Amino acid sequence: MPRVAALAWKVERSASVEAFASRVDRWLGDARAAGADVVLLPEYAAVEVGATVAAGRGVAAELAETVARAEAIEAAMASAAARHGLWLVGGSLPVREAQHLVNRATLFTPDGRRAVQRKRAMTRFETERWGIRGADDLFAIDTPWGRFGIAICYDCEFPPFVRALVEAGAWLIVVPACTDTPTGATRVTVSARARAIENQVFVAVAPTVGAAPWCESLDRNHGRAGIYGPADRGFPSDGVIAEGPLDTPGLVVADLDPEAIARVRRDGAVRNHADWPRGDLRAIIVSPG
Repeated sequence: MPRVAALAWKVERSASVEAFASRVDRWLGDARAAGADVVLLPEYAAVEVGATVAAGRGVAAELAETVARAEAIEAAMASAAARHGLWLVGGSLPVREAQHLVNRATLFTPDGRRAVQRKRAMTRFETERWGIRGADDLFAIDTPWGRFGIAICYDCEFPPFVRALVEAGAWLIVVPACTDTPTGATRVTVSARARAIENQVFVAVAPTVGAAPWCESLDRNHGRAGIYGPADRGFPSDGVIAEGPLDTPGLVVADLDPEAIARVRRDGAVRNHADWPRGDLRAIIVSPG
């Protein structure tokens, strides 16, 4: 049974990859001290590095400076996961692949392996301001505790995406998030809770939070860290396993038992997981490599 920690990350100035990595390291130390096995960081947290370096030159420069450091940022994440002995979903960041930009989330294992999920559905900001392109494949990732799925922010608002991951065996869906309005934060939180109920699965959300007027790309950040489950037998009546305050940085931590998911799917008051109409979308099963 893994102990999972989801982090609400306050966007601050980081003048270098090393400065950003130091902040990550402190949070991972706190998570490890709390007994965490798995840690989830937010979508686009590392953009604070590119924005600090770009120094007011606008969203295009913030994007370019972040992309230029993507490999180094991911290397720092890998080192931190190894140092703390954690399975780390390092949020997501913009990365150039095959001549176009994608929004990529990477799971880093303590022994140096990786697994990747690219975002499928782009927000208007991503397409209109950044030119990020959506991906096609969904991956259910093997871990020591069973399969996880990653639904990056907007992706969790699309039931078929998460359903494909669940049908491939994922019992935990992690959602790195970054939303700039209270309405956006509501969409992600409500969608995460809905996906947990309709699939009888755990869903963990980690958002960026706080005002950063110096960063045009992430100038406003709203959300709350949370871990959700089915609102059914053996779970809280509202489905909330753990939840942090709105717009407040910090970790939420919970022990998540895959057997509890198996039990509620078998013996729940309803059987959402079994009664879901089978769709056409399929996820690919992968192991970190």
